[in-house]
Amino acid sequence: MSIDVETKDCTALSDAEIAEIADLTAEGPVTHEIGTISKETETWVLVTRAHQGAKLKGFAFSTLERIGGTPSVLIGFGCVQRSSKRDTVLRGIIGDLLRRAVLAFPDEDVLITARFSDTSGFEAFKSLTDVVPRPDHKVSGEERAWGRRIAKRLGVPTRRYVDREFTVKGDGTAPLVLDHEALDRSKTADDFAEYFTGLSADDGDSIIATGWAMAEDLAKLV
Repeated sequence: MSIDVETKDCTALSDAEIAEIADLTAEGPVTHEIGTISKETETWVLVTRAHQGAKLKGFAFSTLERIGGTPSVLIGFGCVQRSSKRDTVLRGIIGDLLRRAVLAFPDEDVLITARFSDTSGFEAFKSLTDVVPRPDHKVSGEERAWGRRIAKRLGVPTRRYVDREFTVKGDGTAPLVLDHEALDRSKTADDFAEYFTGLSADDGDSIIATGWAMAEDLAKLV
C-alpha cells in the first residue's frame, strides 16, 4: 500500500487528529502528551502527515517564512513511525515541504532547518546542499550566526545554545525534534556521530541543523 502525504493548516487539525499524533509519538522514544501537541498547533502554521491507508505513519509541523529576508522552511516537532517504510515516509514528508517551498519562494534558494536528537535525523537533509554541521567542514562565523538566529526563532534560551557545536542543552524534558530512526543507520551514524558525542537523549539535548534547497533543484519538483 502506498504512502499518502498531505499538508494542511494546523488550525484545521481536529481533536481526533491531534490524538492520533500523540498516539504515534507514544510508540517512539520522544513522547509528547496531547497538551504539548495542541500547543504546537498554535506555534506552527502547517502540519504534514503521511498515511498508509488509514494509519498515520509520520508527521511534521512547519512554517514557511523569511528570516532576515532569507526564504526558509522551519521544520518543528515531527515523528516517523519505526515501520519498514520509515525512510519512504520521511522522504515523502520532506518532499512535500520542498514542493511548498518552491511555490512560496519561486526562483530562490531556500534555507531548511530542523532539530535532531539522533544521527538518523540527518537523513531528512540528504537532498540538501551545504548542510551544517557536516563532516570535514570548518564552520564559518556566518554559519554560526545562522544557528543563533534559528535557535532564537525556535525560542531556545541563549544560555542553552552552544553556537560552535550547534547544540541545544536540554532541560530534562523530551525535546521537540524531528524524530526518525533510519532502517540502515550505519552510514549516517558514522558520518554524523561526532556531533552527538556528549549529548544526552535523557536530558533532551539536540542539534540544530541547516541546509540549502537550491532553486534549480526545487524547480524540478513542480
